[in-house]
Amino acid sequence: MKIFKCFLFLSFLFTIFSFKNHPISSIKLNADEAEKIVGVWFTDDKTSKIQIYKIDNQYFGKIIWLSSKENQKDLKINPKVGYQIFRKFTFEGENVWSGGQVSDPRSGLTVSGKMTLKNENTLNVRGYLGTPAFGKTVILQRVE
Repeated sequence: MKIFKCFLFLSFLFTIFSFKNHPISSIKLNADEAEKIVGVWFTDDKTSKIQIYKIDNQYFGKIIWLSSKENQKDLKINPKVGYQIFRKFTFEGENVWSGGQVSDPRSGLTVSGKMTLKNENTLNVRGYLGTPAFGKTVILQRVE
């Protein structure tokens, strides 16, 4: 009976420790990784804050704050709080989100986009036409 209990206990331990490498646990890990960009970010010039949020398996971003300086600029379109600046990004793995669109409130253009999380507080957002080689990167900083 003691041997059987010992066997059950060892089987239980083996199951627990081997589960961390199981495909189901890696799905959870990937979901946690994908959520790293969710939050509020300052634009590089600190004139606006963008909230990145998730709907289903896609990531979106909207303006949630504009400095008074930004409100007074004569922009091509009139960005307002709530203006959706990022649309339909999906997590590709290894701190990269792609397949989405970036709307530039200064020019009025909507282009393809790619986001790369450099560290937990720095997000590079690249907007481009055709290929990422022909684009511009904006660096966002997480709001503490």
